[in-house]
Amino acid sequence: MDEKINIAMAFLLLAAGVYFSGITRFFQVTRFFDMLIMPFRRKGKKGGISPFRALSTALAGSVGTGNIAGVASALAIGGPGAIFWMWVSAIFGMATKFAEVVLALRYRTRGADGEFKGGAMYCITRGMGTRYRYLAGAFCVFGVLASFGMGNMVQVNTIASAAEQATEAFFPGTGAQTVDLFVGLFVAAAVGAVTFGGAKRIGAAAEVLVPFMSALYIAATLLVIVPNFHLFSKALSEIMQGAFGGFRPAIGGIGGFTLGQAFKCGMMRGVFSNEAGLGSAPIAHAAAETKSPVEQGMMGILEVFIDTIVICSLTAFMVLMADIEIPYGNANANGMAISVHALGTAVSTQGAGLFLAAAVLLFAFCSVLTWSLYGARCAEYLFGERGVFYYRILFLCLIVVGASLEVSLVWRLGETFNSLMAIPNLIMLVALAPEVSRAVRSYKTLLK
Repeated sequence: MDEKINIAMAFLLLAAGVYFSGITRFFQVTRFFDMLIMPFRRKGKKGGISPFRALSTALAGSVGTGNIAGVASALAIGGPGAIFWMWVSAIFGMATKFAEVVLALRYRTRGADGEFKGGAMYCITRGMGTRYRYLAGAFCVFGVLASFGMGNMVQVNTIASAAEQATEAFFPGTGAQTVDLFVGLFVAAAVGAVTFGGAKRIGAAAEVLVPFMSALYIAATLLVIVPNFHLFSKALSEIMQGAFGGFRPAIGGIGGFTLGQAFKCGMMRGVFSNEAGLGSAPIAHAAAETKSPVEQGMMGILEVFIDTIVICSLTAFMVLMADIEIPYGNANANGMAISVHALGTAVSTQGAGLFLAAAVLLFAFCSVLTWSLYGARCAEYLFGERGVFYYRILFLCLIVVGASLEVSLVWRLGETFNSLMAIPNLIMLVALAPEVSRAVRSYKTLLK
């Protein structure tokens, strides 16, 4: 997608976050500690999808390579100040995600299989009226196409690339095509075994994999951060100075970073990392067996917090505190290489490369699982339950194709469809904003 469109969409999503922060009176800040303990309070009905399992499913779709390579490249291109603006986008994005989840639960429906189904498409038709069904249809069409692109082929190609590198290191001479075919078939079989079990089985897999992979990655970043903690204040100072264009000049032979560079890179990394406003994650949250839309909305706030404030920030501090040379100002900076170099200061470079390759593989696999759910829900809305079976078959076939495909075009198209999903979703959010405000007021009244 053209960079100008990306920037415009980032600003639109930021504006939505500011708006919902205002009408909820910064609920994401005033109820911050309630949000932290919410996963331990809400268990859900026995046999159903628990609120925590729904949270894990949503996180599986948003936590990925962008949290590792994306943050490192944003840091190099926009300077340390980009991290500050990434935090700002996350704080406002929490309000948007909260509103999305509240509305998804408010207008969800229970399917013939007994599972709750919701998302922007149901909010539009049940909240705004059937005359806006075309908006719901547009959201679902873009959702299906996004699931085939960014949610499938791009992710599987990333897994195949990591497998090619690992195979070459241990088994030199193995053909890339052979590796790609094996990866495609293996991933398709694994995804098929999970996805044909429906949302419950996807949630069960995410509930195990997401905490495991997140904890493992957090532990890896701490291997660099803890021994270099004396550099924390220096790194934080560089972030704050750089946020307002005051970062020290002449780093890496360039004349310093401007406010525009830091702002643009940080905001774009933030909004596209946590997916607040795109309308995808509420599909997962809507399946939770809970009677409180507001409390599940807090899970949405927690999702953004974990994705951006915790995982993305740890990547940034790992890079800044590793005392390595960062290619500042390089528009083509390789974020994964920067992250490998940073982690390599605590372990061997080869060990860091293998670990991050494994992390990327696991992150990507979880994203494929979650996006298969998003796409299936959109296909079901468009074509009925019978359409879900054919959608899943096509989804599995595209996994095999994506493993060996040159995905530069698919990547650009995937970004486009991701952003196009946000348009009907944001229209719905603004139209139904009074419902969010009423839900918050009612919840606060109950607490008194």
